[in-house]
Amino acid sequence: MLTSSDSLKSRKELDAELGGAARAWLDEALAEAAHDAARAPAASGTPHPEASPYASPSWELRFAAAGRHCGQENADSVRSLLLVEARAPLSSVTRLYEQGTAAERRAVLLTLHLLDLGDTALPLIEDALRANDTRLVAAAVGPYAADHLDPHAWRHAVLKCLFTEVPVAAVARLDDRARGDAELARMLSDFAAERTAAGRPVPEDLRTVLALTAPADEGGHPAGPTAAPAAPAPTEES
Repeated sequence: MLTSSDSLKSRKELDAELGGAARAWLDEALAEAAHDAARAPAASGTPHPEASPYASPSWELRFAAAGRHCGQENADSVRSLLLVEARAPLSSVTRLYEQGTAAERRAVLLTLHLLDLGDTALPLIEDALRANDTRLVAAAVGPYAADHLDPHAWRHAVLKCLFTEVPVAAVARLDDRARGDAELARMLSDFAAERTAAGRPVPEDLRTVLALTAPADEGGHPAGPTAAPAAPAPTEES
């Protein structure tokens, strides 16, 4: 099952679903994250006097244990809340991603747009888009990618979704970024032509995105969709 940032549950929703022991665990975990955020280095970059550069904050251990204590169905949401409550810096985000399981990596990717990281976390998005795990690909094309990927990388992210059969509904701000993108239209048409030549079906999602690339007309309405290459007519040999 693919997860998007839109499916993350709020603290109120989690409290309504979790049992007493799980709620108590979450309370303690979020308190630890908030405490760590309060002890964060000042803007000057001066480290906290008792902070060890080699020690991970206790809330990061809670991050890994979220599924065990709150249920796998709530793990993404709990981990996201921890990252936000801790105001997780790039060092923590990178460590949790690089050392985490696929599920933990997904939670990091789903939360990046809620953290004050600018474009510094783009290497994590780029790494996820190189993966063959469709859960990571779907999480990587969320709001953070929409805000920070350059046009070239974003176009290839869309193609990655089509190639791995990740629904393009997972791509945040698809309508906005695809509108009038002639280069994306060319890439989609080439991809469709390759599929057709190989006798493979053209994904319906490709036609959806291709239609979005049509430039707006003078009234501001999208122009008619560009047609994907049609399947070749059968020959006598076929």
